[in-house]
Amino acid sequence: MGRRVAIVGAGMTKFVRRAKETGKELAYYAAKAALDSCGAKLKDIDAVVLGSAPDTFDGVHMKGEYLSCGAGAFGKPYLRCYVGGGTGVFSVAVGWYYIASGIFDTCLVVCEEKMSSYQPHPQGAFLTIFDHTTERPLGPNLLWIFALEMQRYMQTYGIKKEEIALVAVKNKKNALDHPAAQIAQEITVEDVLKSEVLCYPVQRLDVSPVSDGACAIVMTNEYLARRFTDKPVWVSGVGWCLDTAYWTNRDLCYPRYVEEAARMAYKMAGIRNPRREIDVVEPYDPFDYKELHHLEGLLLCDRGEAPQLLVDGKTQRDGELPVCPSGGLLGVGNPISAAGLMKVIEIFWQLRGEAGKRQIAKKAKRGLAQAWGDLMQVGTVVILEV
Repeated sequence: MGRRVAIVGAGMTKFVRRAKETGKELAYYAAKAALDSCGAKLKDIDAVVLGSAPDTFDGVHMKGEYLSCGAGAFGKPYLRCYVGGGTGVFSVAVGWYYIASGIFDTCLVVCEEKMSSYQPHPQGAFLTIFDHTTERPLGPNLLWIFALEMQRYMQTYGIKKEEIALVAVKNKKNALDHPAAQIAQEITVEDVLKSEVLCYPVQRLDVSPVSDGACAIVMTNEYLARRFTDKPVWVSGVGWCLDTAYWTNRDLCYPRYVEEAARMAYKMAGIRNPRREIDVVEPYDPFDYKELHHLEGLLLCDRGEAPQLLVDGKTQRDGELPVCPSGGLLGVGNPISAAGLMKVIEIFWQLRGEAGKRQIAKKAKRGLAQAWGDLMQVGTVVILEV
């Protein structure tokens, strides 16, 4: 479809628990950092895409309009999108469409979240996503649903909780090298297993934190890319899948919505064997088991085999397939929509060799970022290459 699309600049704020800045200010800081990183000015930007979660998170009405000036959208074509936790990666797909179609030559993509504004906990905003007749009377929350999925995943493939806990150990340690990290720390499997039980088998250290933060990227067409950088990173594939919200009628052991999104992106990128052609991957990891779940949905290993990759050390920074070398959501933080864009930015920096201490051992030419949203429903994938 149309013209090639490049990412030429990126920026992010620090991820924190209670930001003193407003959501508008967070969006501004991320957008400015992205523009400054490639020497661009707002006058160079044709359109702005914003990704952000429900208005209740920031405690304002019409949040898209509220954040527009902070995101640099004043007087420009502007679109807000939201597909749950999949938003950060989906926003990049929206920006890609804008430019590949020829409608615009440049686009600024900004994703913001200030989750701490919602009290007592952001999960309260999601009660209404459940079916009003069959589910809502039970008083479900997201942890409750994910505990069901985690239990089914473990039971189906005979996976031990100790194996899943290794994801939290790896990612929180990786995040020690990330300047934006919120809860980087060295922990052990035993620490995870002894942490507070939230809804078995989900425990406190299995879960990413409530976070505030923002991320942004600058995207251009192929003709303008080198005006801004001599190291453009190309968007070679985008994919998404929106499954039904009725999660109760499917087997939770496998994320088919992720597979469908991945197949779409692989086809666009011309990838036939992702296990050999993807050098680094940033799957969405709001819970430690989801990293493993998503690796399987991305077809990077067979069903039930992701834990063995971890046990064998293949997903470490110096492994065959580095996974979440950034530290992921478990270590860096999880400001919903910004978290997905953070993963795209981390792949961008890895491919340019600019990830600092997070840089993987092998030279990466192609990487993948993936995010997941709502219930067992949304899959979004972006493939970048140099």
